[in-house]
Amino acid sequence: MKSRYFLFCCVLICSAYGFSFIRDDDPLKNLLSKLEKFKDEYPQEKVHIHTDKPYYSVGDSIWFKAYIVNAEQNELSNLSKILYVELINEKDSIKASLRLPVIAGLAWGDFTLTDSLTEGNYRLRAYTNWMRNFGEEYYFDKVIKIGSSFANKVIGNVSYSFTKVGTKENVSAVIVYSDIDGEPFANKEVSYNIELDSRNVAKGKGLTDAQGRLVINFVNSQPFILKSGKISTTLKLDEKTVVSKVFPVKATSADVDVQFFPEGGQMVSGLRSKIAFKAVGADGRSTEISGRIVDKDNKPVTEFKSEHAGMGFFSLLPEQGNTYTAIVKFTDGSEKQLQLPSASASGYVLAVGNNHADNILVRISASPDLLEKGPLTLVAQSNGVVKFAARNSINKGAISAYIPKKRFPTGILQLTLFSPSYEPVAERLVFIRNEETLKLNISTDKPSYTKRQKVNMTVNVVDTAGKPVVGNFSVAVTNESKIPFNDEAETTILSNLLLSSDLKGYIENPNYYFTEANDEKNGQLDNLLLTQGWRRFTWKSLMANSFPNLAFKPEQGLSISGRVKTFGGKPVVGGKVTLLASRGSMMLLDTVTDAEGRFAFDNLSFTDSTRVVIQARNAKDKKNVDIEIDRVPPQLVTRSKNYPDIEVNINSTLLSYLKSRNQDIAELKKHGMFRRNIMLEEVKIVERRPEVRNSSNLNGAGHADQVIKADRLQNCTSLEQCLQGLAAGVIIQGGIAYSTRSMNTPMQLIVDGMPMEPDLLSMINPNDVESIEVLRTIGNTAIYGMRGGGGVLIINTKRGDPNYSIRSYVPGITTYSPQGYYIARQFYMPNYDKPETSKELPDLRNTVFWTPNILTDSTGKASFQFFTTGEGGTYKVVTEGLDGKGGIARQVVRFVVK
Repeated sequence: MKSRYFLFCCVLICSAYGFSFIRDDDPLKNLLSKLEKFKDEYPQEKVHIHTDKPYYSVGDSIWFKAYIVNAEQNELSNLSKILYVELINEKDSIKASLRLPVIAGLAWGDFTLTDSLTEGNYRLRAYTNWMRNFGEEYYFDKVIKIGSSFANKVIGNVSYSFTKVGTKENVSAVIVYSDIDGEPFANKEVSYNIELDSRNVAKGKGLTDAQGRLVINFVNSQPFILKSGKISTTLKLDEKTVVSKVFPVKATSADVDVQFFPEGGQMVSGLRSKIAFKAVGADGRSTEISGRIVDKDNKPVTEFKSEHAGMGFFSLLPEQGNTYTAIVKFTDGSEKQLQLPSASASGYVLAVGNNHADNILVRISASPDLLEKGPLTLVAQSNGVVKFAARNSINKGAISAYIPKKRFPTGILQLTLFSPSYEPVAERLVFIRNEETLKLNISTDKPSYTKRQKVNMTVNVVDTAGKPVVGNFSVAVTNESKIPFNDEAETTILSNLLLSSDLKGYIENPNYYFTEANDEKNGQLDNLLLTQGWRRFTWKSLMANSFPNLAFKPEQGLSISGRVKTFGGKPVVGGKVTLLASRGSMMLLDTVTDAEGRFAFDNLSFTDSTRVVIQARNAKDKKNVDIEIDRVPPQLVTRSKNYPDIEVNINSTLLSYLKSRNQDIAELKKHGMFRRNIMLEEVKIVERRPEVRNSSNLNGAGHADQVIKADRLQNCTSLEQCLQGLAAGVIIQGGIAYSTRSMNTPMQLIVDGMPMEPDLLSMINPNDVESIEVLRTIGNTAIYGMRGGGGVLIINTKRGDPNYSIRSYVPGITTYSPQGYYIARQFYMPNYDKPETSKELPDLRNTVFWTPNILTDSTGKASFQFFTTGEGGTYKVVTEGLDGKGGIARQVVRFVVK
């Protein structure tokens, strides 16, 4: 380790014009050692998800590819071998969760958007178990808009206006209901309920007018507590049909928050500073502003105007004893006066110029009292890796130096100035945009195509020296004529890995800065970094040796572990533990407990459908033991930092796409190709649940001669008592269930999919039972073969934990269902080269082509083929990926189908 510190001090620490060399015995070595420790012992992971489309409709599938990289070099990570990907609805409820195997930092999967989902703003969240040590802000978290016109034919559109009386905020919501063709639902009864931060603040009923409008007024009397919420409405179309619509309330006022950020961290009297500013509305989105700065005597000092996303800057030379006020003018013509941060009498100003192609200019100024007080140290690091460090004293007012950009990788550079006593006194983030490390070229074999024609595409990847590159890429092809989208608003591998993943807070349209980059956008990106904070560590905690608490380990594979103990709580040493999986992946394993009674089954591989029985015995082969299974607590769902991306009017925003999907459905119906299980023609309940939850019935949930629900078991002292009176045609003798059809053969007992001995019925607590499915007739028992000869009793237990469902019924036996690996589906694509493939049937793929695993060879090339659909238009090809050295690439190409 000492040699590594020596390397940092002697090789990476170097001079840059005005800065002098630093000796190996300098105290800087201690600072660098702490950075090195953080980097080595707390390596950071990032996740990027590439999806096939920017938005979806109920009935679609979300196809995605995950890139898991280390934060240091953006190289594919070998740390974690499991990735969690979740689909979360507006209620912060996880609607679907996948556990994906990670191979060489890569994983892929898909979500089917079934008709149980409603329209709304969903979140796609992805993380590894290791990432949980560092907080949810490090996760991949993206707002996914999902519309639906097929379920209820109602389009809702809301607009808000705000007024304020004292501290109370008055909101007027105008909701317009219409069908997909714009015809209003006039004179319809609407019931509504308004919640702000999960508190009910108003409810009522109303009637739409001739234009389908309903005006709802409500008051937020506690704006300091209640910030946002939703309006839940129920539109009554006729006596038998009602439709539910939910409209987000992103804010209850039109207030704009304006903040000012002195470059480096503070203003110092007598030293000129760049002052950045940022204007954000109550809904979290930016707003443009302008204004002027005046001093304490109301004399004008300078003017300012936002350049992009409510951000900009101005220069100011603060005078000792003077104060400054910003008179801010908003787009509606109103004005507000805001006090600028006070200037310190003593301090440093760190200024950075980033408008030169090859160098960054660093200028350090100090107040007179700090001159000749000792050397200052400047440290520049990227993702925790020190790339430059230098030291010099300020004997006059300021020192400056040019630092070559080629020293640093593309991405965020953190410049920190330390005082002579090694206290951080100023900091600045800048973005280094060097020449792309990868040059990705995607080409087609023809300039244009006809419908249902084969497209041959070639991938060619080289580095900056023109040498071929081996890399892994994902490709999504969509018909842009049906799915238009502004690429600046997309979440891309460039914007995510190089920018968003390293900054605190919400960033509005981060890919704007990577789409057709130019000097103007580079300046706007610099404004962003002047107002946005770094998040991977703080110098205060680092200097105090305060490092993150590691509660979660990197997962190397699926494992099942736990502890065996006596009923008195003592560990069972040398006990035999057997694992049996009888549904899904077949496994039969055994092990022995250690001195603490612990056992573990590692390096397992099983899917979601696996059901497991753990059996334990003590060293004397007795079953009077208790089994505790280790369970990792599930990740909580908190409010996303990307909340401002929420779309208030989902269906009206996606109206063009939804109309297209409606036409697709009609065409599929005409040819008998419509899949009934995907869409419903009319829904009255927005989220349906199966009749029998957690069913393990091989015939299908509820396919039984009788179903007994949990509410009928509440007054039972034992399950035998319940069945004796409730189960028709079932008789209990000696604690064993028999069917009247076969009194000499006990009924097979199955608990959560696991066959049990018939005499274990008395050991099951009725309070643990969700439902009982009674199978007596041959039509229901045949699927169980000989085991079902006497009938079958299927016990489905209650489940509350999303990761594991554990039940212990008898001493020495525990059953549960772990979350296994999800095996990604294969993307379907017709092959029109085959004569048996009909060209008469409609081909209405909304995602034309998707492949998550394009691997270039040693020549840097790869190829793939697909067929165009039965619809013309402009096809958009989006390719993302990286090589093994952290090189990132993205390219968008288009071609025409006639």
